[in-house]
Amino acid sequence: MINLLLVDDHQVLLDGLKSLLDATEGLHVSGMAHNGKEAIEALALQPVDVVLLDIHMPVMDGLEACPALLAVRPGVKVIAMSMYGEGQLVQAMLTKGASGYLLKSCAGDELVQAIRTVHAGGTWLSRDASASLVENIRKPEQRRMVAVDPPTGRELAVLKLIARERTTEEIARELGITVNTVESHRRQLLQKLGARNSAGLVRIAMEQGLL
Repeated sequence: MINLLLVDDHQVLLDGLKSLLDATEGLHVSGMAHNGKEAIEALALQPVDVVLLDIHMPVMDGLEACPALLAVRPGVKVIAMSMYGEGQLVQAMLTKGASGYLLKSCAGDELVQAIRTVHAGGTWLSRDASASLVENIRKPEQRRMVAVDPPTGRELAVLKLIARERTTEEIARELGITVNTVESHRRQLLQKLGARNSAGLVRIAMEQGLL
């Protein structure tokens, strides 16, 4: 039996994955979490073989959580799951210790095959993620260089919420800061990353592996 921990901030997705995987022979969902922090706590309390880890989450995202999960339980396998398959993001998750990378649009059969493959010690990349990774490695000169003056921790927190399409007011409320402070961080991010607007911020941040 392969014990699974599902980590995603969308309950509907968690429920759907649990129904699919629990109905599959040899698989059992032993826990669910809504962010990286909850995942670390859950992993410390129960036996888990494979973690399906969303990347873009509040509190602690997948990039931060992956190495922490491996530190708590070194033998666990992590499969990153995301809506995005950019090469930089795929490479960043593999560097953090993930054994697999799947797009959330993948079929159920592929998900099950990926779980069994990484549990057996292999690596699994979805076709799109694999192609993006190869392109990222072949053409490094086309990637933007990381800003000389990198974003601060608080600026990164704002950036992650921008990527999640939070409004200025929602960001201020979630981080416990003023609207003016949020706008100040946004201006600093635009300047540091050389972006013209929020969409550009998210795109460049993805290219640099900041999200």
